[in-house]
Amino acid sequence: MSLAPAAEQRIRASFSAQGMMHTLGAELTVLEPGHAVIEAPLRAQTAQQHGAGHAGLAFSIGDSAAGYAALTGLPEDREVMTSEMKIHLLAPALGTHLTADGRVVKAGRRLIVVSASVYAWNAGERRQVALLLGTMVPVAP
Repeated sequence: MSLAPAAEQRIRASFSAQGMMHTLGAELTVLEPGHAVIEAPLRAQTAQQHGAGHAGLAFSIGDSAAGYAALTGLPEDREVMTSEMKIHLLAPALGTHLTADGRVVKAGRRLIVVSASVYAWNAGERRQVALLLGTMVPVAP
């Protein structure tokens, strides 16, 4: 199933307006109902002192992927804000880039429970490095 063209255009415009995603070099690569994927390169500027991708990078793209997954189910007069988000760091983020696979777990009228799995890609293989679980709140723009 795919999004209506107007909804996809609105959500992609929202993503393009995010300064943090530009700073991280992130791209919104998949957008479907209840699902969004964001990719970001692993660069020296987003690494921690041991050379692995910083947890802040994993959190940022995971939170945004989950948020855009939630936004796919809302009418055009609504946006989402993160109410809370928990991250489990599972392994060092080593490789060329990260992907965050955001999904809606359960959508309610006032709260949307979301998750995101973050993967590091190295030599064509992926390894899960983080799992996020949180709540989004629909808001007026």
